[in-house]
Amino acid sequence: MAAGLLLLVCVGAVLLSVDAQHSYDELSDSFKKGVDLALDQLNSHSAVKNHFLFLRSVDKIEHDVGYGGLFFYHHFYLKPTKCTKGTTHSDPRICPFRNDRPLMDCAVCYKVYSGNIEAEPSPYVHCIQKPRLTQEMKDTRMQNWRKMTYATGAATIMALSTG
Repeated sequence: MAAGLLLLVCVGAVLLSVDAQHSYDELSDSFKKGVDLALDQLNSHSAVKNHFLFLRSVDKIEHDVGYGGLFFYHHFYLKPTKCTKGTTHSDPRICPFRNDRPLMDCAVCYKVYSGNIEAEPSPYVHCIQKPRLTQEMKDTRMQNWRKMTYATGAATIMALSTG
């Protein structure tokens, strides 16, 4: 009985791992760039010791401003793995997930033009352990999204009305 339960747990863990990689692979290239931006920023912190992988999206917003410019807001979870930071593996079967650490809750806002993230407006990246996320932080994330899309939208409207 115990062996059967252990087998069931192991199979579930493998399926969850494969599903997580599948979730990342199903993202559009523009949303992948935002996840990669968050991972780069997370890996730049000396306190981070583990390798993280994309787990799943919570919310995605895409806003077309015309002329090839798109704004993206992506709220997602990253999960720590048993591999150390700097590992290049993106396969959860090679770097299995840790279940003794909290998820990393991330939100990114950025502009993409011709397939590349633009430096202006400056991309916004916020990642924090999920249990530490407050309502104030959630509000700040959305304020950054609104400010980013409003500022550019206003300039576009002004440009169109002067012609």
